[in-house]
Amino acid sequence: MRLPRNFFSRDVLEAAPDLLGKILVRRFDNGELLRLTINEVEAYRGEEDLGCHASKGRTKRTDAMYQRGGLLYVYLIYGMYWLLNFTTGQEGAPQAVLIRGSLEIKGPGRIGRALRLDKSFYREDSITSERLWIEKNENLSEKPEIITSPRIGIDYAGEHWAGKHWRFVTQL
Repeated sequence: MRLPRNFFSRDVLEAAPDLLGKILVRRFDNGELLRLTINEVEAYRGEEDLGCHASKGRTKRTDAMYQRGGLLYVYLIYGMYWLLNFTTGQEGAPQAVLIRGSLEIKGPGRIGRALRLDKSFYREDSITSERLWIEKNENLSEKPEIITSPRIGIDYAGEHWAGKHWRFVTQL
């Protein structure tokens, strides 16, 4: 069962940990499905969060973050890795969850490669997409144990924002 809009319409600090254990589904052009169990995410929350791309304000790159929850926010880093984020919260309040890893694939760059992401996914709606969405995990009977830690690779944001325990991980 695909996650509904109201799952993503919540604050990122509620939605992000709730993504752990969910199934990320990618349907390729040939009909093949790739199913990944999400086990690591990071939350990025608003213009005040100096680790968040929206801290620089609304730009062509960050516009998707200002839209309703459930849209894809993809961007290229190091000129070679497309990273996958899902917007959360309400329109006008930029928030997103970065998918950092799954049980099957570690690392956000590797996830992007396995999903064959590109800029065509930018702002795609995961609620109606035929290419990429998230489903409930019917095999998971209880909420997984969650470990929090500081987000990775945002030292530039300063000690306060880099030190926020907005990285959520589970071993399942």
